[in-house]
Amino acid sequence: MALQVHHHTFANGLTLLLERMDHVRSAAVNFLVPAGCAYDPPEQTGLASVFSNLITRGAGNRDSRALTIAFDSLGIDHSESVGQLHMRVWGSTLARNIAPSLELFADVLRRPHLPPDELEPVQALALQDLQGLEDDPRGKAMVEFRRNFWPAPLGQDKRGTPESIERITPESVQAFHRAHVGPHSTILSVAGNFEWPALRDQVERLFGDWQGEPAATLELKPALGGQTHLEKDTTQTQIAIGYASVPFGHPEYYDAMGAVQVLSGGMGARLFTEVRDKRGLCYAVSAGYQTFKQLAGIVCYAAALTERAQETLNVTIAELRRLVDGITDDEVQRVRAGLKSSVIMQEESTSSRAAAIASDWYYLSRVRTTEEIQNAIEAITPGRIIEHVKKYPPRDFTVLTLGKQPLVVPE
Repeated sequence: MALQVHHHTFANGLTLLLERMDHVRSAAVNFLVPAGCAYDPPEQTGLASVFSNLITRGAGNRDSRALTIAFDSLGIDHSESVGQLHMRVWGSTLARNIAPSLELFADVLRRPHLPPDELEPVQALALQDLQGLEDDPRGKAMVEFRRNFWPAPLGQDKRGTPESIERITPESVQAFHRAHVGPHSTILSVAGNFEWPALRDQVERLFGDWQGEPAATLELKPALGGQTHLEKDTTQTQIAIGYASVPFGHPEYYDAMGAVQVLSGGMGARLFTEVRDKRGLCYAVSAGYQTFKQLAGIVCYAAALTERAQETLNVTIAELRRLVDGITDDEVQRVRAGLKSSVIMQEESTSSRAAAIASDWYYLSRVRTTEEIQNAIEAITPGRIIEHVKKYPPRDFTVLTLGKQPLVVPE
């Protein structure tokens, strides 16, 4: 089925996208706003997350309760979340309710109350989240790993610290809204059974006069990298390993994805087979791909009993390096099947499609067709993956361990 994608960029910098899906009765709205946690002031990390939890506590002419009732009366499943570079405001409902839904979202983004008397409860929730992290060894390890692996402030944790959360004031929340939530570089994507002219006209009416400053430019500092150990008296050692890859949109992006899927694309993948099944070294082991616009990385994770942690690290890194020695046709067939299945599943969900077209536009300034994606997946071969790994080999590892004792990264 050919994509029916419309787009328009308004004079104030807001980009509107619509993927019309005639076969569905629902629709999803997705705002991608350049207001992620990387923009938190250094002394108030966690501000973006606190802000995202306040924006639906009253907006426009509705207080918190009235706004909640308005969302519920339209059957809108909605959420607000913060990533490194963007805040995502999302909602899904019946297609006929998208027009009144946009009215609510316009209030939430443009006219949030951000009530000062609600700040303290939100801060309390943020502090509880941080306290919970201390009882989550994997979460704690990955937070510290990201801080070392990515150039600052891209590795900044959205939760902040207890001290930085306490420093957040009603004035700083209002200032964050003024500085980072505006039409410039914001992407509004809609997917579902909806007419383009009506959508474009309504968005013009609701957001056409929205003003704001251009998105701030981040000054990146070199990543710390190297090896770090966090001592904690636990029976398991948490292991995180990362190395550089090519970003989304790079000509070899699908070859990089192929390599990751060979390593960790299901129970037949190499890490699961070699680290867990054959040797029984650990219960959890995986590899994943993470990307920003200009840089990307492969991130591996394992958790092993203290006495088996060193061997787990050794075998995991050996499997990363062994990719260049050969990849079978059967492995690539499994990789293609897995990637194609994810594409098909995404096509059936308006929420997934709204998120996907916004992501494509952010990274590529266009929306990929299903045929383009499937052709790229079909073009993955053992030879292409091996050549890619030769050009971008697993090396210069960033390694973080959390447990009783440090490990030695194999040469």
